[in-house]
Amino acid sequence: MRKSLWVLAGTLLVGMGAQPQQASMSFFLTSVGPGNGADLGGLEGADRHCHALAEAVGAGEVEWRAYLSTIAADGEPAVHARDRIGSGPWYNARDVMVARDVADLHSEHNNLTKETQLTERGDMVNGRGDRPNMHDILTGSQLDGTAFTGEEYTNCDNWTSSGEGTTRVGHHDRTGGGQNPTSWNSAHNSRGCSQQNLQGTGGNGLFYCFAAN
Repeated sequence: MRKSLWVLAGTLLVGMGAQPQQASMSFFLTSVGPGNGADLGGLEGADRHCHALAEAVGAGEVEWRAYLSTIAADGEPAVHARDRIGSGPWYNARDVMVARDVADLHSEHNNLTKETQLTERGDMVNGRGDRPNMHDILTGSQLDGTAFTGEEYTNCDNWTSSGEGTTRVGHHDRTGGGQNPTSWNSAHNSRGCSQQNLQGTGGNGLFYCFAAN
């Protein structure tokens, strides 16, 4: 009888060891923005915000990067969001994979939907039809994840202005208006850079965060 119990225990341990480990969160949509419109303190400030939110839920051990592009200015070259976020794969707070790699992330086959683009706390963010609508997500990027440029486009002074200017936003719920209404990263330009203007077109100053390592 004792021998049978040891055999059973050994079998259970082997079976447990064979189970794949759960993936750690490596992607989230910020639950809140810094609160000053598109003035995020530049890329560095946006990255710090990502890290602070992740750290608050016990995920601060990795390097977090905001999915944001900047335009060439003041002698500095453009920075492309797709080049800042590592190589993937990326999982949300509920261990659901949203994309395998950078190419998958920017393809039609990614798993980015309102239901999978969760906050660091695992919550769903309001979309079109919810009150208030917060589906406009700051990116400053084109469909392929490179820096967006256009006539009178300022990128909100590369994420340091909450006044005049405009920036590119995506729709996390993959619906709405604009040139690319179903795009998660490049749906249309914002009305302005202030918190009020971002909210006026259905946003709240939120942005995407990726684990870059």
